[in-house]
Amino acid sequence: MAVPKKKTSRSKRDKRRTHDKLKAINIVECTQCHSKKIAHRVCLSCGYYNNREVISEKGKAKGKKEKSK
Repeated sequence: MAVPKKKTSRSKRDKRRTHDKLKAINIVECTQCHSKKIAHRVCLSCGYYNNREVISEKGKAKGKKEKSK
């Protein structure tokens, strides 16, 4: 099995780990309904993206049907 010859320095170790951090989600205000939404995504409350209706009101109601027993 491979074994390192020398100890890895803190600098070298930390340079390797620079890409392991988590990124914060960019939350913006919807231009139509002013609710919070993730940037560059369709607003889940009104269905608009870039000042156009992407999800219609019929589609939103249709998708939220509950299963009856």
